[in-house]
Amino acid sequence: MPGLVVFGRRWAIGSDDFVLPGAFELLVRLVWWMGILALYAVHKGQFNCPGGGLLHSYLLVLLVLLAAIICALSALVYVSMQGTISNPGPRKSLPKLLYTRLFLYLPEFIWAVVGAVWVSDSSVHCEKTVINAIIGTVIASWVIIIFTIIGVVIVFDPLGGKKTFYLTNSVNRNLESSQSGQLLYNMKNTATRVWEKRIRLLCCCIVQDDDHRVAFTSIAELFRTYFSDTDLVPSDIAAGLILLHQEQDKMESCPKEPEEVLCHSPSSLATDDLDVELESAAHYMLFAAAAYGWPYYVYTNPFTALCKLNGDCCGNRPTDSDITGSDRHNFHFGSILKITGLQYRDFIHISFHNKIYEIPFFVALDHKKEAIVVAVRGTLSFEDILTDLSADCEDLTLEDVLENGFVHKGITQAANYIYRKLINDGILNQAFTIAPEYKLVIVGHSLGGGTASILAIMLRNSFPTLRCYAFSPPGGLLSKSLADYTKHFIVSVIVGKDLVARLSMPNMEDLKRRIVRIVANCNKPKYRILLRGCWYEVFGGDPDNFPTELDGRSQDALTQPLLAEESLMVHRSPSYSALEDESHLHSPPQYPHLYLPGRIIHIVEESSSRRLCSSDIKYAARWSNEAVFSSILISPKMITDHMPDVVLKALNSLSQEHGSCISCQTRECNTTNVV
Repeated sequence: MPGLVVFGRRWAIGSDDFVLPGAFELLVRLVWWMGILALYAVHKGQFNCPGGGLLHSYLLVLLVLLAAIICALSALVYVSMQGTISNPGPRKSLPKLLYTRLFLYLPEFIWAVVGAVWVSDSSVHCEKTVINAIIGTVIASWVIIIFTIIGVVIVFDPLGGKKTFYLTNSVNRNLESSQSGQLLYNMKNTATRVWEKRIRLLCCCIVQDDDHRVAFTSIAELFRTYFSDTDLVPSDIAAGLILLHQEQDKMESCPKEPEEVLCHSPSSLATDDLDVELESAAHYMLFAAAAYGWPYYVYTNPFTALCKLNGDCCGNRPTDSDITGSDRHNFHFGSILKITGLQYRDFIHISFHNKIYEIPFFVALDHKKEAIVVAVRGTLSFEDILTDLSADCEDLTLEDVLENGFVHKGITQAANYIYRKLINDGILNQAFTIAPEYKLVIVGHSLGGGTASILAIMLRNSFPTLRCYAFSPPGGLLSKSLADYTKHFIVSVIVGKDLVARLSMPNMEDLKRRIVRIVANCNKPKYRILLRGCWYEVFGGDPDNFPTELDGRSQDALTQPLLAEESLMVHRSPSYSALEDESHLHSPPQYPHLYLPGRIIHIVEESSSRRLCSSDIKYAARWSNEAVFSSILISPKMITDHMPDVVLKALNSLSQEHGSCISCQTRECNTTNVV
């Protein structure tokens, strides 16, 4: 629902967000009140000790104060339970109750100070049980006060005052359009500065130069643009994700049409090609995972990794390889050796240098596949995150290939950095001097996969036989023309419902539109959605069938926003504008549609069986297309499916299954020949 307006400003909390925290505090207060009442009843008439009179008064006032707080909390929780997310009308009295509850913090604070002074007075010699009870009361009071202050800081919206003023004045039809435009302009500038300060604070531990400052401003503008047109609080987004997940699960459980099943049935030629690519992908995924260095090795071998690295990596630094960047104790290089199984002499160049737009990579000789492998690391630092979030588009012009194409700005700059190192520093020349008959293969996972793809495009003219394997690359990477061009030499591998492979600004806009629509039109209160959603995520079961105002509406009617959705929009969303005015569809959008690179292998779970300490998962793979990844899917596995160890496990499982099938077919053929 729209953010709660209290003290003349908007806060990042809704009037229906007090049910669960209020109920928890109410339970604590009730237990506390009953304990104090029992203490007072047991020791009534026994307050003759030094300081006992003050103790008697303290307990009586505390009982009355707790009773008042319990009454205020009960009313607050009851009112917060009324209505729905987009219908705050039944909760219009909540701000007054909130003022009352906040006012009661003043006497509680004073009484907590009095209690602290009393228990610290050395002249008091009352019964130890009573003193301990008062100490517990004082501690509980201070804990609740401190948590309340932390909660206020968390829900504080730096733009609350401006948003409230803008929302109030936007209702006034007499407001001049110039005034409204200036007001919106000022609010946008302030919002950009606020986001920039937040990003600077998060990145306070890294050295900041001009590149960082430009990136901060660009990313702040991105966040401001995305979040500025809705009036949703975080709990609304959580409720929307829960509803979308259950709606998605209901749709997946429906039986598929026969035509839909047939369209996924591959030809034998495509199946053979897929098996070959899966075997190669499983091999090269080791290099992409190894680029992460010791964090990946320790993560996948938590009990033995440190011992092995300490034993093998503390010797002399190898001199045959060209190593740049920091690698204390050779842990990174030692992990790469362990994961890939290569020798020292097989590495041509290793770079651990890491800045914004400059990511680590290594070049090695793969004698098994007769390839020179360039492996690019994925996201592992704040600098890498800044590179990921620099999601503006820029042109990539390739001579004799395409007139132009749009690409992800941050990832393209990272690819340019590696390109300059490979070509200008003569790294590839050195590699091909050693192994002139080998082919060039570029691999990477996540950010590394996106960088490897654009790097492959840049190197394609010079190395026509080049191949690239991009594992879980970002979805918003290449324009349609570039994506089609890369189908000849790039293979992307996506597992399950991987979020990153579906991550692009148009997809994020679509997700926001779906959240607003399903949240605004759900007829159930938010606390019920959250409680049922938590139960569903943890314990499973059947998806809940929350009735909405969307039920029974025609498909044409669903293309227009409902009144409930309008109440959650600060100003018109770009996605709604596109629906209403077709001219927007023909104008260049701020964030055009970008796609995954190359041909796409989509790996999904076919079945899984859980044991005591492990799980046995059966995977299936098929060729897919970019349309399958045009929408973000909500699932507990949307993050885990992106992890490099999960991708490697899935590829190894499919590769082993393919190998066992070939051996079975060979034995059958031999048996037939004998007969």
